Amino acid sequence: MKNNRLATIIEKIKEACASVLPIALIILFLSFTVCPLPNKTFIAFIIGTVLLTVGLGLFSLGAELSMSRIGGHIGANLTKSRNIPIIAIIALTVGILITISEPDLHVLAGYTGEQKMTFILAVAAGLGIFLVIAVMRIIFNVKFKYILIVGYGVILALSITAYIIDPTFLAIAYDAGGVTTGAMSVPFVMSIGAGIAAITSQNSDDDNSFGLMAVCSIGPIISILIMGLVGGFKDISYTPHAMPEFSNSQEMGLSFLSAAPSIIKDVLMGLLPIIAFFLIYQLFTVRVHKKELIQIFIGAGYTFVGMVLFLVGVNVGFMPVGSYLGETFANMSYSWIVIPVGIMIGFCMTYAEPAVGVLEKQVEDATSGIIPKKVLPMTMAIGVAVSAGIAMIRALTGVPILPFLVVGYVAAVALSFVCPSIFTSIAFDAGGVASGVMAATFLLPLSIGICSARGASPDEIMINAFGTIALVAMTPTISIQLVGLVYKAKLRHSEQLEAAADAEETSILEMPDPVDPAPQPVDDYDTEIIEFSAIAEKS
Repeated sequence: MKNNRLATIIEKIKEACASVLPIALIILFLSFTVCPLPNKTFIAFIIGTVLLTVGLGLFSLGAELSMSRIGGHIGANLTKSRNIPIIAIIALTVGILITISEPDLHVLAGYTGEQKMTFILAVAAGLGIFLVIAVMRIIFNVKFKYILIVGYGVILALSITAYIIDPTFLAIAYDAGGVTTGAMSVPFVMSIGAGIAAITSQNSDDDNSFGLMAVCSIGPIISILIMGLVGGFKDISYTPHAMPEFSNSQEMGLSFLSAAPSIIKDVLMGLLPIIAFFLIYQLFTVRVHKKELIQIFIGAGYTFVGMVLFLVGVNVGFMPVGSYLGETFANMSYSWIVIPVGIMIGFCMTYAEPAVGVLEKQVEDATSGIIPKKVLPMTMAIGVAVSAGIAMIRALTGVPILPFLVVGYVAAVALSFVCPSIFTSIAFDAGGVASGVMAATFLLPLSIGICSARGASPDEIMINAFGTIALVAMTPTISIQLVGLVYKAKLRHSEQLEAAADAEETSILEMPDPVDPAPQPVDDYDTEIIEFSAIAEKS
């Protein structure tokens, strides 16, 4: 049993390594060539990368053992009462609790300084409300594109208002929608959705199996925009991640240890309410078997340790290096080189995300193999590379983000009317897959470092550097729906060929049988010739 558990831990750490290693290798290459790092900072980066990788692996295992099971049990039992108000209250509660414990959200909220907890609670409330909407969509079998039209219509109206009144919090609002679809919330929320869909039996021939996280990600954007407009974030500003200063190895070790207490506190505040809620919930409804309950507690332990290691490694050894590289690039005479670097990082980020493999299988099953597996990651990678390049251009030039977001999401929603519904749902879910750990922990700090080197004020950094995660989350909504249109065209062509073959076969079957020609009369001259020939052959 212990050997199996150890093998599972090693496997999860290998998966995490596949996510982190490509970006780490790019950073190493840059540090050895155009952007040299101080030796002590370089060592801190290596330690931080190891902590991030191990932490992400343990966290992933813990989420699988605990959060996915908790979500599955809650989802499977949620609709048994058929009491809509009870379902709504429970969905709202678990949505808020699971969002508070999302590690990517803590990374983003860390930039908001004293507004950190207010920011986290606002994002959690938004996701909780839209989790209720997502659950109701499954129960009442509402088309996914209708939710998109209403949700993004509200976002567009609020965004234009915020851009006119105070654009400071506009970009970070969209980033909040991207980071909520992270390693904690995705398995938990998807398990709830799968449990409800299985009971309601409405996910067999429609798009209810997908799109749950896409609906949930709308809520945080709206909530942050509303909070900003009513004055909840008037004092929000960027808090920089300073490069750590070490005079010796002891100080380096202490810098990692000194970051741990506050992180442990935040992680406990996120995990304990979830566990407490589940224990109360299972006393009245779920009644989980003792053996499985022990597994859930063990998984919660892995989640806690993994999240602490992840956040310590990110805050001390990883993110400061991203900011430092951004500043170094911006101060070069050929600062434009950061654009192809960003494109390369964006491309690698997509292939590094483990959840892309899950989407590959979903698309292959949905299209019966007409769309090959390799098409999806390539399509996503190209889209994310483009968005990463746009993010670098924005950081260098200060181009506003709103036009990109408006054009992008209008195009994505418009495509939903001509694209097969299953691809629309997968496409909007894929935005959360693309905007994973690396977008929050490296690509965003890189943008911030560029803006800082340009002498931007904290408010200007909030406007021009943030939004990077939002751009990364937006492009898959377009690229995958374009793949859906290709599938639709291929399917139509295949149906036309089958119809033509069937018509040809039918026409052949319906042809009349051939009739033997009538015998021609034989005259006397012909008879003589035939008899003469016969005699000649015998002789």
